[in-house]
Amino acid sequence: FRRVLFRSTLIKEKHMLAGVTFINPSSCTISEDSMIGLDVIIEANTHIRGNSRISNNCKIGPNTYIKDTIVNENCEIINSTVFNSKIMDHVNIGPYSHIRPNCEISSHSKIGNFVEIKKSYIDEKVKVNHLSYIGDSKIGKNTNIGAGTITANFDGTKKYPTIIGKNSSIGANTIFVAPINLGDSVTTGAGSVIT
Repeated sequence: FRRVLFRSTLIKEKHMLAGVTFINPSSCTISEDSMIGLDVIIEANTHIRGNSRISNNCKIGPNTYIKDTIVNENCEIINSTVFNSKIMDHVNIGPYSHIRPNCEISSHSKIGNFVEIKKSYIDEKVKVNHLSYIGDSKIGKNTNIGAGTITANFDGTKKYPTIIGKNSSIGANTIFVAPINLGDSVTTGAGSVIT
């Protein structure tokens, strides 16, 4: 146990000497295979595992777990969990978001409170701000996903995709019963069920 603790301390010291700021180093763990860029702030109780890469000028944590994920520059991830995904530049995630494997979140997008995203592509400048589940989906540029939106991707046997075009506005509590393919500039009313 002491040997593991000593090794963990050495890894954090190496990153600090290279320009990473740890707010509370003793509460954080960083894997040997992870890379962290310049001017990154790692808040308390943050764990970066596997083969992760955090690029320059990011703020990670507090209370965040990242594994096998690429995070590009100028991102902020707060109180969230991210697995095996790609997070592009200027993305905000959290608090309390869960990014499951095989997601790509494009630049200038926002994934907000209590949002779960699974195996999906989120294009640039998309907002999924609150209380939504996006699974097996592709969301087009500049689209806003209203609070409580659900992609009902599983029929009990198979999983199906939801595709939403660019410049769309999805009303609160919309349910998409996949498979769904919406074009560009589509608006759904609050509480809609789209089949």
